[in-house]
Amino acid sequence: MLTLPASAQERGKLYNTAKQKLLDGKQVFSHTVSRFDPEAYCEAAKHYDFTWFEMQHSTLIWRDIEQMIAACPRSNAIPMVRMPDEQESSIQHATDIGALGIIMPTVDTPEKARQTALYSRYPPVARRSMGAGQAASIWGVNGINYRQTVNDNMLVVVMIETPVGVANAYDIARTPGIDVVIFGNNDLSSFSGFSQDDPRYQQMLVDVRDATLKAGKIFGNANAGFAKGNPISKDSRFHQNGPSNDGWQPPARGGRGGAAAATKK
Repeated sequence: MLTLPASAQERGKLYNTAKQKLLDGKQVFSHTVSRFDPEAYCEAAKHYDFTWFEMQHSTLIWRDIEQMIAACPRSNAIPMVRMPDEQESSIQHATDIGALGIIMPTVDTPEKARQTALYSRYPPVARRSMGAGQAASIWGVNGINYRQTVNDNMLVVVMIETPVGVANAYDIARTPGIDVVIFGNNDLSSFSGFSQDDPRYQQMLVDVRDATLKAGKIFGNANAGFAKGNPISKDSRFHQNGPSNDGWQPPARGGRGGAAAATKK
């Protein structure tokens, strides 16, 4: 079980409410944003724990996400970005525009996990550079010093999506600065060749769950269907999509990739 850093305990609750909920032992769910639509984003963000801004499988650019975060700052859904890559510049863009979470896909090695963690937080624990983005103006309000508090509030998530990642799960999970390890459920099925109801796939779920908990980190699944009804569900706490907090349903949209799309990966 993760515990709050001493500095966070002294200040009380985190302003990253999704991270606080995880630390309290609860499940969190998102809506997914895959296209530029500030109005739809702001409406959906009232009802979920966090927003999953999709940059791995969409044509969103940083300016799009920056403008959507600015349109309704400090919404109920904490802004997080599934990254296009683990480059320093990309992680810097995400954090500077106000994201309080980094979701890194296809993490096969502890080296990629370390690269992700390295640029997600400020010194002395990591190597994020001071920037001039909008993050401080969004989160550094009501007497909060953003620079001094954001390290505790940042949530760093890595996705295991291949058998290689499964084999390296413990070393990935125990990487300093990694908070959450989740399955990329569909890709793991694709890369392994096992359907999600195959016992061999189910064993990989168990293996990664066990490795993650052994490392003292939080476990989850991109497919919110694993949040209940599965032997690992009691330990699955971080999920892409899933139910809203208040029963709100996204408006029907044609096609895929809307602000509250129910795509799962």
